[in-house]
Amino acid sequence: MEEKKIKYTVEGYEKLKEEYEYLKKVRRQEIKELIKEARSFGDLSENSEYDEARDQQAKVESRILELEYLMKNAEIIDTDAVKNIVALGSTVVIKYKDGTEKKYDLVGSNEVDPFKGRISDRSPIGMAVIGHKKGDTVTIETRAGEKDAVIVDFYKTK
Repeated sequence: MEEKKIKYTVEGYEKLKEEYEYLKKVRRQEIKELIKEARSFGDLSENSEYDEARDQQAKVESRILELEYLMKNAEIIDTDAVKNIVALGSTVVIKYKDGTEKKYDLVGSNEVDPFKGRISDRSPIGMAVIGHKKGDTVTIETRAGEKDAVIVDFYKTK
């Protein structure tokens, strides 16, 4: 059975790679030194520094495996290929009926940060705007009901 691809913007994928390289090349060495130092304290059965270092090591190794999986199954979205419609990797500005304007970056589900305006293509707003053009009116399905909004502008996210 084929693994499901995980969508990423170029920026999101680069962040994965940076974290992976940091953990493998820097953090692993730091923890190795912590373990070495903790062993020098003697009896490992009552050595909290050693236990803590080993816990950190387990977390780092787990994250490295997770990052390897994510990178292996990544589908990097070519934002240059889509110019005339809102797509993953776009920044979109929408205006609601009440006059409120909001700006969102459309990113893959693993890159979401709503506090920074980074929303998923699978979110209600993302699903409503993807495939549309500037000037289009879209209907956003929310828990409170439907909201209409106009796409004021969109452009490729930097």
